[in-house]
Amino acid sequence: MKTQSIAVSMPYVLPYEGVKPRFAASPLFVGLASSVVGKVEVGLRASFGSLSVIRADGHYVRIGDDFCLGNGATVHIAQGIYPTIVGDRVSVGQNAVVHACTIGSDCVVEANAVVLDGSVIEDRVVIEAGSVVYPRSVLKSGFIYAGSPAKPRCELEELERKQRDRRVRAELQKSDSVSVVDALRGADSPYRQNFVARTALLSGNIELKSSASVFFSCILDAAQGAIVVGANSNIQDNTRIRCDRNGVVIGQDTALGHNVEIRDCVIGARCLIGIGSSLAAGTVVEDDVMLAAGSITLEGQRLESGWLWAGRPARPLSRLDDAKRTMIRRITEQYCSYADEFRRLQSCSG
Repeated sequence: MKTQSIAVSMPYVLPYEGVKPRFAASPLFVGLASSVVGKVEVGLRASFGSLSVIRADGHYVRIGDDFCLGNGATVHIAQGIYPTIVGDRVSVGQNAVVHACTIGSDCVVEANAVVLDGSVIEDRVVIEAGSVVYPRSVLKSGFIYAGSPAKPRCELEELERKQRDRRVRAELQKSDSVSVVDALRGADSPYRQNFVARTALLSGNIELKSSASVFFSCILDAAQGAIVVGANSNIQDNTRIRCDRNGVVIGQDTALGHNVEIRDCVIGARCLIGIGSSLAAGTVVEDDVMLAAGSITLEGQRLESGWLWAGRPARPLSRLDDAKRTMIRRITEQYCSYADEFRRLQSCSG
């Protein structure tokens, strides 16, 4: 993919349940193949990097002024449980995920960081690159947080906060993006019986089984091996699947969270691969596995059935109980519902 300097005037926009995104003014910068979907309100002077996604379907997203969302970053909600609320002067780095949480003003979420459901980030907080904020955490004002789980590393000086904010915002202009034709490839894709978001990029030998779905700004590159996605399985926003040798097989009723990275692996049925996880080449995930957000597997690692796995590298933490199995089932069912609605809306939008 060649570097592009092209920017467009507005992101790709879709309503949800009759509610359209609302912008206080036209954004300052909009990268290629960015998406803003559903019950979203955005303040003044917003900037959206290439392949960035804000999706407010099962709840609302409210964002203040001077917001910056990096290339490949994702903002989402928790269906019927948590909205996402963001204050003023917040920057979110490339490939980061802000999920179903509250973020105060003057905050920086650096590249590849993940903020999870129910968390509250107070004003003037920096979350360092690659960190994971566990669900329902409270990050106190005036500190730099790092690690998984994110913990206070040191006090935050205002000069450093401003410097980190500027670095995140500068990355928007360095997008390793795509051509306009590629950015809109999903609109003319052959997968008319499935939901494939218009900003998703699919290439090579890809098979989507019945009701499998590919959400906004995902990249599926099957140039060197096939990708097969099982029935009712979903690939959520900004997930990247690349085949270098052997291809990727995903079983049925499986959910791949936002911003997951996968190369040449096998994932079984009824699995949940958590937000921001990375699966190395040769990984085998057996049926009925939950992999926690931000986890990393080793090359050739095998994740045994019936366990919650987590960590860097991933290790078994506990047996899956009925509650976790039910949660996986509900997520896949909810995403089938989302996919049906978005396929209809996308078709109507021309």
